[in-house]
Amino acid sequence: MSYTTKELQDLAAFYKNQLLQNTVPFWFPRSIDQEFGGYLFMRDRDGSLIDDDKAVWIQGRAAWLLSTLCNTIQPKKEWLDGAKSGIDFLNKHCFDSDGQMFFHVTRDGQPIRKRRYFFCETFAVIANAAYAKASGDEAAAEKARFLFGKCIEYATTPGLLPAKFTTTRPSKGIGVPMIMINTAQQLRETIGDDRCDGWILKWIEEIKRDFVKDDIECVMEQVAPDGAIIDHIDGRTLNPGHAIEGAWFILHEAKYRNNDPELIKLGCKILDYMWARGWDEQYGGILYFKDVYGKPVQEYWQDMKFWWPQNETIIATLLAYTLTGDEKYARWHKMVHSYAYGKFHDQEHGEWFGYLHRDGSVAQTAKGNLFKGPFHLPRQEWYCAQLLSNLGY
Repeated sequence: MSYTTKELQDLAAFYKNQLLQNTVPFWFPRSIDQEFGGYLFMRDRDGSLIDDDKAVWIQGRAAWLLSTLCNTIQPKKEWLDGAKSGIDFLNKHCFDSDGQMFFHVTRDGQPIRKRRYFFCETFAVIANAAYAKASGDEAAAEKARFLFGKCIEYATTPGLLPAKFTTTRPSKGIGVPMIMINTAQQLRETIGDDRCDGWILKWIEEIKRDFVKDDIECVMEQVAPDGAIIDHIDGRTLNPGHAIEGAWFILHEAKYRNNDPELIKLGCKILDYMWARGWDEQYGGILYFKDVYGKPVQEYWQDMKFWWPQNETIIATLLAYTLTGDEKYARWHKMVHSYAYGKFHDQEHGEWFGYLHRDGSVAQTAKGNLFKGPFHLPRQEWYCAQLLSNLGY
């Protein structure tokens, strides 16, 4: 079951249309905070505001999105002005006196809490880099490169950030090398940075060495510092959609490096392993958590369907198909695309619901909160449209 040329052309048109006529208009311009700057994203199904607090990482993600649309679709003034609103809010309100970023602030930028990881910083990197390319703002470019350096420090210097909690069972997660790969890719592809190529390969090697377990055909979410499986509930918990997101970051790098065969092999292997672990054969869609040994999972939402794993799997399967021509990936892409747009997409008000029960019924109607905003879905639609367009479809 492969794709015909006409089907790929239709897919390219579909993703671009959904992005520009459905997803982006749900959020913009109404989410731009005209009084305090930044964005108001905590919205119900119809777009009505349910909370005016601001998640810092989503402020960065949205500024990246609007800047990226300017860079790759059309240099529209409303997108550039909207991106600047986010960049200015981040710089004015979202950094603590110690240089770390807050995670959650009030509408006018007063701090509510910080989290003990640096993902807000990574999204500030890609936001500033994309905005610098769109606007020519050299200060934004300098900010992006400076923050990238800080992220490398945070990622490689034990004890530099406060510990999440005190533990005698240390571990490390796949999230850090994954997010740093994508951060470096975005920085490299917008304003450039000589550090990116080398670090990307180091982080890919860490994932391959410590998290990919060929003997049990699995990709771990966390492991001991030496890469060993931690045979306790937290250590055994898998997040298939997260690993699949990492797969497409690696496949993207393979494409960048002239279809590097070893990176294609690694990315496809990760996708294969975690599709087998995560795809719900009964109802469709990617499950949220699984136990590596099939034991009960601690989190009660383990069998729900969240929006973003479907987005990442749509990208990964399409990218794997275009790189390999393997009909399996075309079949998987059709399956996850059909499921996701059939179940998550809100035909009446646009955008996607974020949270479904296992059977595909809507668990709650919010389109935006501290964790969901205009990122995974528009990024998926943008990336797939660009991928197919660049291949001539």
